[in-house]
Amino acid sequence: MTTYGTRADALTDALLDRFLGELRALAPVAVWAHGSLAGGDYQEGRSDLDLIAVLKGPIGPGTAWQVGTLHARLRTDPLAPQLHCTYLSDATTADPARRHLTWAHGELFRRTVTPVTRRELHVFGRVLYGEAPTELLPAVPDRQLADFVARDQRDFWRPAVDRARLWTRDVWVDLGLVTFARATMTLRDGSLISKREALDLLPGLGAPVEVVEDIARRRYGKERGPVEEGWRERRGELTRGYLGDAIDGLVTSYA
Repeated sequence: MTTYGTRADALTDALLDRFLGELRALAPVAVWAHGSLAGGDYQEGRSDLDLIAVLKGPIGPGTAWQVGTLHARLRTDPLAPQLHCTYLSDATTADPARRHLTWAHGELFRRTVTPVTRRELHVFGRVLYGEAPTELLPAVPDRQLADFVARDQRDFWRPAVDRARLWTRDVWVDLGLVTFARATMTLRDGSLISKREALDLLPGLGAPVEVVEDIARRRYGKERGPVEEGWRERRGELTRGYLGDAIDGLVTSYA
């Protein structure tokens, strides 16, 4: 069995081996991991398995059907809901604006491979099969990366802060704060940091400490205790109260 993580995670390795075996029918040129699995912050059963597969030929309806069938065969695996994969063809890797076939959250749709993901792949992408990212993906210029990060904070996350109902959910609180901290570092010096590093950075950026501790406990703690009544609502208010001004300040300073 191949070990794909920075430590031996048996369920993860088994799923990735099975996925690569199923993928052979599509003649992949390369398969890469990015995100936590590549960056050394992977937590089995909690982190997503973020993958990119590059295929030889055009990705038309027939290929989409094969991809959907492939993921359907994996659905009984306990980690299958965490496995997300975007499918590029070797002729379409260069265009950062192109939307590619993607399996995530139990369905097929199309999305771009963002400048952040492309930079991650160049800096610490993990090759699971075939060619390296540097052989197939153009490098991301610093200005393109910074522009994307600032735009994402301004156009996606800042409007979302005003939608109170979103922020009672763990995923919005976690990603909202972590993405802000990571964006801050990228705009400050061009660096990409892990989720763990982002959590360590957040208190110094003025984020509510009790919310940061809540995220760390759920992501890295061994036990998940009962949720205090009213905590999710209060946590959402604390997060929104912080992020609105923080994002405005970050975007303004970059502009």
